[in-house]
Amino acid sequence: MISVVRLRLYLSKFSLRFPVLIVIAIVLIIAVFSRCNGDADAGASVPGTIDFNFHVRPILSDRCFKCHGPDAAAREAGLRLDTEEGAFAALKDDSLRHVLVAGDPLNSELFLRISSADTSVLMPPPSSNLVLTPNEIEIIKKWIAQGAKYKKHWAFIAPEKPVVPEIKSDDWSKNEIDKFILQQQKAAGLKPNEEATKEQLLRRASLDLTGLPPTLSMQDAFMNDKSDNAYEKMIDTLLANPHFGEKMALPWLDVARYADSHGYQDDGTRTMWPWRDWVIHAFNANYSYEKFVTWQLAGDLMDNPGKEQLLASGFNRNHKITQEGGVIDEEYRLEYVTDRTNTFGKAFLSITFECAKCHDHKYDPVAQKDYYGTFAFFNQVNEKGLVGDISLASLADPPNMKITTKDVDSILRFINKKDTGAVTVMIMKDSSVRRVTRVLNRGVYDQPGDTVQMNLPKAILPFDTITYQPNRLGLAQWLFDPKNPLTARVFVNRMWLEFFGKGIVKTIGDFGMQGDLPTHPELLDWLASDFREHGWDIKRLVKQIMMSSTYRQSAAISKKQMEKDPENKWYSHAPRLRLTAELTRDYILASSGLLNMDIGGPSVKPYQPKGIWESSTSGRGQLSKYVQDHGDRLYRRGMYTFIKRTAPPPSMLIFDASTRDQCEVNRIRTNTPLQALVILNDPQVLEAARVLSENLIKESSTEDEKILKAYRLILCRQPSKDEINSINAYYKKENERFSADKTRAVQFISVGEYKVDKTIDPVKHASLMQVVHMLYNLEEATTKS
Repeated sequence: MISVVRLRLYLSKFSLRFPVLIVIAIVLIIAVFSRCNGDADAGASVPGTIDFNFHVRPILSDRCFKCHGPDAAAREAGLRLDTEEGAFAALKDDSLRHVLVAGDPLNSELFLRISSADTSVLMPPPSSNLVLTPNEIEIIKKWIAQGAKYKKHWAFIAPEKPVVPEIKSDDWSKNEIDKFILQQQKAAGLKPNEEATKEQLLRRASLDLTGLPPTLSMQDAFMNDKSDNAYEKMIDTLLANPHFGEKMALPWLDVARYADSHGYQDDGTRTMWPWRDWVIHAFNANYSYEKFVTWQLAGDLMDNPGKEQLLASGFNRNHKITQEGGVIDEEYRLEYVTDRTNTFGKAFLSITFECAKCHDHKYDPVAQKDYYGTFAFFNQVNEKGLVGDISLASLADPPNMKITTKDVDSILRFINKKDTGAVTVMIMKDSSVRRVTRVLNRGVYDQPGDTVQMNLPKAILPFDTITYQPNRLGLAQWLFDPKNPLTARVFVNRMWLEFFGKGIVKTIGDFGMQGDLPTHPELLDWLASDFREHGWDIKRLVKQIMMSSTYRQSAAISKKQMEKDPENKWYSHAPRLRLTAELTRDYILASSGLLNMDIGGPSVKPYQPKGIWESSTSGRGQLSKYVQDHGDRLYRRGMYTFIKRTAPPPSMLIFDASTRDQCEVNRIRTNTPLQALVILNDPQVLEAARVLSENLIKESSTEDEKILKAYRLILCRQPSKDEINSINAYYKKENERFSADKTRAVQFISVGEYKVDKTIDPVKHASLMQVVHMLYNLEEATTKS
């Protein structure tokens, strides 16, 4: 529907250039187009029972809350529509009129204003460029007629475990997840896909639980297992695999903004990889989510904390730190506290907490005082904004902790530390003297205002020092209080994202009023309640999801599914998702046999184009030049690649990896030609193709058998007859091409540092390498489906 404002803009624009008749014609065309759009919208269905959270609040939040919401500074006419008290109040300039009159739309000023033809009273005002559709106006009218009942925002109401739906003639559901999904599918006129093949399920599960393709022995064992519980046994085996911790840790590193440099211009090196080793260990040991989070937020505040708990608290110190001379110490110290506060809000609450740093949140019930009340928890560390300079880059800013070889041999055995020197990492430690925290006017470091105590938004859950300790440990207690409405929902939603490519709440980092509504609210609450009831058991949650029929579906998409559910909102088929940056690298190295399978340890510097670090640095410190690693360190998993914040690994950035300069809970997924060029030309990919082809040539097998094995290693399935015929024909063609130019064959197999076996015929080697490289460039090779 074209708004009145747009019409006015068209008129003002064209009337300066065109004769009056042309202007009139344009107006008529616009009017007809607008009427058509309005009629189409009016034909949209209005629910029989209007729910405030799911039907009304999204309209008010998008169109009204900016001027009539939580932000007192932006509020017009003293009117609030985000609270029941405000919405039912009399108008400021006319005590006889009310914004809402329950059951009576025609006496409710809200309805009269949004439906008015008079632009002087129309709301939202034309100058706002906002407009309500006829369908939305009808929803508001019907809601008022039904009593105009307000509800607290759905995400701020503690989840209660809903009753699992009973589905008639249900031979598809394998657990409760499926019943919720099937109920919604049927309502949408859809039905689930058939189960994926065993080969597809094994590859999918292996990628989801270890980030690695299944080996040939895994493929053979699973395909030959005809028992009824073969799939469950396979899932249990993968959950027990030590690479499970690596796969689970990868998205958490984005959340925790882990990097190997401090950031800012000088961007000196830091040593926090032992904390990364702890995260991998915690997932493998299946620490409860409560323990996992509590130790990271407040491990240093536990009773008689050990070195493992202290190490876990390093989560709070992964933020950027400056080493540049001339900075104002207090300004940067407060930046670090701000980062920890923002990370807390996004990582554990999934609300846009950072919006309240400078003013009251414009949409969510988070006042600026709430922000600085949370800020106070993280403002007690005895730290400075600047410690030393770039010449001290190898030292960890205090507070810190030394990890010795003796520690690794005893209490910190999970740390992959091969040298004999001590490693120093940053940890948390509160000062013995309570630091006063003040609201910063407009968020500016040198404009302190009112003093605040440790506190959190009451709309989520009131914080009191009788129930919770007045420190970060109390903050963790508040998070895991059964009455906290967000903690379980947020983590369950993030786990759902890992397996389905999107959350039940699509806006992973925003459960607030501007975020998307959950597509399956009952399922989300059931999973959250069940997760909490069973001790925050992460592996149990993961297995629940993977055992479901919803997860096991084929990724094939029918025409009907595309028409009725183009975004797969109702999960009528499995998603097809490109592997993340790190897993793309891991997949290629693992299938080639090159991957260094060591778990944990210091970060490494694999192949990288020349000059990137040099062009982005101040020219000082250990990271002024990129010094590539060699040997086995070249072939480590992608999660161990050294991340310099001012110049992150370029090939990973092309595949949408995080820069790690702030907390990220969801990576974007793009599809660009640059990604195809990386797979075609990256020396790591070409080297992997060379090494795999070399290993195959050394085996006593026929050419057909070598090609078949390469196919199974890379695509993890048996090829069809047509596929194998096409690949064999391609091999013969390449063999003829390289036979005609042996120099070209020698050049082609000379990529990478892994030693070339010169006893192998270069023509044969190059031909098979070309086949392997072609397989790596198939979409199927870098897609989970």
